[in-house]
Amino acid sequence: MRIAKPFLIVTTPIGLAIGLYEGWRLAGGLVVIMVAMISLVGAAMLGVVLTVRREKRADDAARAAAARRGEP
Repeated sequence: MRIAKPFLIVTTPIGLAIGLYEGWRLAGGLVVIMVAMISLVGAAMLGVVLTVRREKRADDAARAAAARRGEP
């Protein structure tokens, strides 16, 4: 995992850019639709990540408050 995560973080945008370039060469303006779809999927993923992080912060705060009150 120590090697895989950075490798994927670097190669995914590079592969995406190469794929969009090749799509432009083959289909021209239809790449605009592909960029729109990739943007929507990216926005959805970002929304999920932000929601999970917000809920984790709220859960951690609730646990800390319960610990201060002496509840299990």
